[in-house]
Amino acid sequence: MSSTTARPRISDASRRARLARRHLLHPAHRAGSTEEVADALVGLHATDAATVYLSACARLAEPSPADVERALYEDVSLVKLLSMRRTLFAVTTDHLAPYVSSSTAHAIALRERATLLKHLRENAEGHAPWDEQRLARTEREVLDALAARGEATTAELSKDVPALRETLLMSPGKPYEGRQSVGSRVLRLLAADGHLRRARPRGSWTSSLYPWAPVPPIPGMDVREAKAGLARRWLAAYGPGTEADLKWWTGWSLGDARRALADVGACEVELAEGERGHVLPDDAEDDMADGPDGGAGSGPWAALLPGLDPTAMGWRGRDWYLSPDHVPALYDRAGNVGPTVWWNGRVIGGWAQRPNGEITWRLLTDAGAEAEAAIAAEAARLSDWLGAIRVTPRFRTPLERELAAG
Repeated sequence: MSSTTARPRISDASRRARLARRHLLHPAHRAGSTEEVADALVGLHATDAATVYLSACARLAEPSPADVERALYEDVSLVKLLSMRRTLFAVTTDHLAPYVSSSTAHAIALRERATLLKHLRENAEGHAPWDEQRLARTEREVLDALAARGEATTAELSKDVPALRETLLMSPGKPYEGRQSVGSRVLRLLAADGHLRRARPRGSWTSSLYPWAPVPPIPGMDVREAKAGLARRWLAAYGPGTEADLKWWTGWSLGDARRALADVGACEVELAEGERGHVLPDDAEDDMADGPDGGAGSGPWAALLPGLDPTAMGWRGRDWYLSPDHVPALYDRAGNVGPTVWWNGRVIGGWAQRPNGEITWRLLTDAGAEAEAAIAAEAARLSDWLGAIRVTPRFRTPLERELAAG
């Protein structure tokens, strides 16, 4: 773009309007399947098992935990990968997984392997020393045992592979000294390498006690092609975004982010206060022409999104949808977002589930009677499909704790 050519401008209001359609948040744009939600958001955060269900059902026309379970455990059309920002994401097996694996997950798995070998050499409390050969032999034994069992927990596999029962003494001599299971680390590494997947948990869908199951290999791609493909999908869902946003969301270097943007032919646009953003070619139009619903034609919208939801965690720069004054109440000290209340593309409060199952919420800014009525309706919708399930976020935030305590 010539320096003398004015960049198209996309307002904050337009960015918020895009969320209604692209993130499937307006009732007129809700999805028919979990796979459609995962593709629209370029993956669902999966560090907290409940987030996948809550994020998907918030965007499904007919909220259904059974549909999420179908995708994860029956069709296996979603697979969980340790990927962007070294975070666990559930991505579509056929559409997204090859791009995510080759652009991001594979490099993370290599670092995880080097780290585990270092810890095994220095901290293992076993009878035999650990090196690359012993780790590789143990991994083969695990895969053989799993193939025989079909699926199994780490504890069950430890009965077949004695090396998994060894422990690591971490931070010896420190006040926070502790022991870790070799088995848990090896199984996580095999999952990071794409050999295993988390099978249906033992218990409800909020449980973190799950067995492991084999997974077919994910096709490899050229790394640069994969990064460009992932950047293209992120821009389609989250654009406009800045170089810093893409770098943060992916966990790549700034150089990798810039190269990927160039490879997809991203166009520069002007954001609020003169900040430079990027969009895909032919995606610089102002989406406010049809109102705050992003052209849905059905009026404004409200949403109750869970902790770690992809929309709340989609950008490094968040002032256009989140007041900085609200951050201390809605995020923990590590930067993890808690459950949020949305109105027309802005975060205006938080919500929680009390022990008796009640969905309670609080607004941090006055949005008027129409907003409160819409939010109450969303809270009732959430309560209806949750039923007897109780959800406590893995990363708890000040407002969520306060609301949950009643």
